[in-house]
Amino acid sequence: MVLNGALPDFRDWSVAAVRLLQGVVYLDDGPVWGILCSNKTRLEEYFARLGLALVVDEAEGFAFLRQLEDDELEKGYENLPKLFRKSRLSYDATLLCVLLRDELRRFEEEQVEDQRCVIKTSELLESWKPFFPAGLDDVKLQRSLKAALADLEELKFVRLFTKEPEEWELRRILKARIPVAKLESLLQQLREARPERSGKLEEGPRHA
Repeated sequence: MVLNGALPDFRDWSVAAVRLLQGVVYLDDGPVWGILCSNKTRLEEYFARLGLALVVDEAEGFAFLRQLEDDELEKGYENLPKLFRKSRLSYDATLLCVLLRDELRRFEEEQVEDQRCVIKTSELLESWKPFFPAGLDDVKLQRSLKAALADLEELKFVRLFTKEPEEWELRRILKARIPVAKLESLLQQLREARPERSGKLEEGPRHA
């Protein structure tokens, strides 16, 4: 029921709030980025009341919400139901996240002038193959890679850059999800998990 039969006065930061609830917001997402940055304090307070933390990386140009951990909550907030539920990514999606994060690391070390990290699907496939049983045909490998790319595109970890040849832009949210310090241990776990493809990696990235 709306108070007094009318909606409250509109505030432009509501646009940013809704977009954040939908997922990652990027610098190139149009006017919403400017609205978000100019109303950061209001948004932080609003989401804190919901048990959420607003993470804004202005240098990298992205922002997202995370569920506050139990040890971060003040008295009374433990009664809030969880808005976001963390779930473990599949083996394939985890593998792709780690491969892309490693590619992003190399890109930042070598391509100082470029603003976007872009990689061809054909190049990704060559990095993909060693993590699967020998003898698996390319059609099945391509299918699994395409499915993993679709999963990460939905999470806004990647974005289709060109269709011919097919290229993907690696989004910098990957840096927040997978710190460089964890790359080697994750790659080792993925190599060891390869025969089972269990997806039960101790340090694998999660998503809300």
